[in-house]
Amino acid sequence: MRPRVTLKLATSLDGKIAMASGESQWITGPQSRQQGHRLRASHDAILVGVETVLADNPQLTARLEGETPKQPLRVVLDSQLRTPASAHLADGAVIYTAAEPRDVGQAEVVRVEISTDGRPSIEAVLADLSARGVSSLLIEGGGKVAASFLRGGLIDAIEWFRAPMILGQSGRSGIAELDFLKLSDAPRFRRLAVEPLGDDLWERYEKV
Repeated sequence: MRPRVTLKLATSLDGKIAMASGESQWITGPQSRQQGHRLRASHDAILVGVETVLADNPQLTARLEGETPKQPLRVVLDSQLRTPASAHLADGAVIYTAAEPRDVGQAEVVRVEISTDGRPSIEAVLADLSARGVSSLLIEGGGKVAASFLRGGLIDAIEWFRAPMILGQSGRSGIAELDFLKLSDAPRFRRLAVEPLGDDLWERYEKV
């Protein structure tokens, strides 16, 4: 059985995660970010694409004041193995690639089968994570990774933190192109809750 997959989004009202320049800190407020860290601590693993690594150099650790939370396994999807050895995630993350493996700091590099678009097969990644004992996976970015999981019907839940601002068409979308031709092809979710967090809204959904 594959891990349960949750997509976490932190966006503007119009679904943007950054300005066209890449500026993104901070769209959502401190209470949303704190809840995001709680989500990290509640999942076995957390996953991002290499574009997020190159743009933000995230640590992907769960940081909660006054607490010592469980730390998730950190995972990177990196088709061409572009993660630099200087990246925070080069220290202990698992990097899935379609390229010939090479040393990337202290990261574990795993070559998996390739999908039709030349990227690591998401199904193969999920199978390997399941074999490692991962039962819950949090997707944190970016837009292309979110779209890949949605196209595959592999998102079971969404945790959406929405800030009261509009970035417009030039902003970077939290979800890239899905290429669905009919409304009936679009993945559907049931809203579970909406909760204010400071000026933001925290929306929770599960797959129908």
